This record gives sequence, structure tokens and C-alpha cells, in this order.
Amino acid sequence: MKTIAILISLFLSSLAFCQEKIGTITVNVDNLSSEEGVVYFGLFTEANFLKKEPLKGEVTLIKNGIAKVSFTEVPPGTYAISAYHDKNGNERMDFDTNGVPQENYGISNNQINLYGPPLWEDAKFQFDGSQKDINLTF
Repeated sequence: MKTIAILISLFLSSLAFCQEKIGTITVNVDNLSSEEGVVYFGLFTEANFLKKEPLKGEVTLIKNGIAKVSFTEVPPGTYAISAYHDKNGNERMDFDTNGVPQENYGISNNQINLYGPPLWEDAKFQFDGSQKDINLTF
């Protein structure tokens, strides 16, 4: 009977140690020019960065000039955040005829590429699976 109890406890403890840590990434934008429209946020991996749908996406209203979201149940890894202010509510980022964005946007690490779209190398960050707070500047 002791042997069965020991085996069960070893099995249960091994399950507890094998579980991957998952956490929350909270993203904040506090320099919005207006409270008109909404802000779209995307959590990306290198494989889908600005090419495909984000791994996770969130949309939020702007309150007192601030937009804030949390991505929950995120496993450890390398990620990037992208966000844009959809002022006109058409659910997409607007560009002029030369390809210049007409709506404010930002990426994690706040390093905007002046000569083209944001780059993965500029936006990526390591997440350890616990809690991370990120402030974007538009």
C-alpha cells in the first residue's frame, strides 16, 4: 500500500514540475492624441510578425487618453507587440498613396523604422512566463 501511495505522489509531483509556466503581458499606451475610435493590439511571434494574424489580438476603447490591454496565458518565448489607433473605426490601418501610415501606431521597444515597416529585430523581447508590463509610444 505504501508503494502505491509513493508512486501516486511521485506521479503527481512530476506533473506539477512538468507544467509550463504561463503569464500575462500588459500593454499600455498613454500618449494618444484623441479618444476617438479604438486601439488594436497584436501579440506576435517571429513567424507571423506583421505578415499574418497575431498570436493573440485585443481591441480596447480609449479612456482618459489611455489604452490598456492584457494578454493572458502566454507561455515563455520571444514576442513582439504591435498596436495602432483606428480613429475612423474601419478596422484596419490607413495609409496614404505613398504607403505612409495615416493613423498612429507603435511597437514594443518603441523603435520605429523610419524607412519602412517595423522590423522584428527592433520589436522583439523575451518573456519568461511570469508578468511583463510594456509601454508603447505612438
